[in-house]
Amino acid sequence: MHRSKLYKSQIGSFDATARHTIKDALNALKAMPGVKFDQTVEAAFRLGIDPRKSDQNVRGAVALPSGTGKSVRVAVVCDGPQADAAKAAGADFVGYEDLVEQIKNGWQDFDILIATPNAMKLVRPLGRQLGPRGLMPNPKTGTVTDNVEPAVKEAKAGRVEFRADKGGCVHVPFGKLSFTAEALEANLRVIIDALVKARPSSTKGAYMLGCTLSATMTPGVKLNTKELSGE
Repeated sequence: MHRSKLYKSQIGSFDATARHTIKDALNALKAMPGVKFDQTVEAAFRLGIDPRKSDQNVRGAVALPSGTGKSVRVAVVCDGPQADAAKAAGADFVGYEDLVEQIKNGWQDFDILIATPNAMKLVRPLGRQLGPRGLMPNPKTGTVTDNVEPAVKEAKAGRVEFRADKGGCVHVPFGKLSFTAEALEANLRVIIDALVKARPSSTKGAYMLGCTLSATMTPGVKLNTKELSGE
């Protein structure tokens, strides 16, 4: 397989065969030869679950203490006093039947969609449009709620959703490479804690099987599983 000069210089800057502590892994990523844009840092977890079983579905959301480094556009489907609360909390788009109609007609210029339980009767028919992009509101991720004000503030401040794929893996972005290593570590540890709490009760054996950290244009740095709490 052909590798670029950048990749070769990056992979040669750390021990790719070792399992690293979180601090060492983040320092390795930040020390790699970089590119001209601020890369997103992501954690890829391999979980000891059987995603074919409905009772072993791992899904949730968590607010990152250091934010994501990304400007998040939040849309809220609600009406009445809750619409006023959503606007006061900083929601970018707020509406009810009008907003749902916009989405139905193909508009999706938002990153997170929040809806009140009462509004879900309007939103559910949009599942085929929103589902593939991961935008469908869900109680498990806190995007179906009557408490729209804190939900909007959390989303704007830096909240990420996670969901296990068909292979039992979870990919979660947790900041930008320009963040300090301490800020990235704080974000990552919150995600690890959330994943541990989301462990299905029906799973047996080891749960956190592995984790690899990478940035947009870097090779992955593997973590020592002892760094993954809850084991």
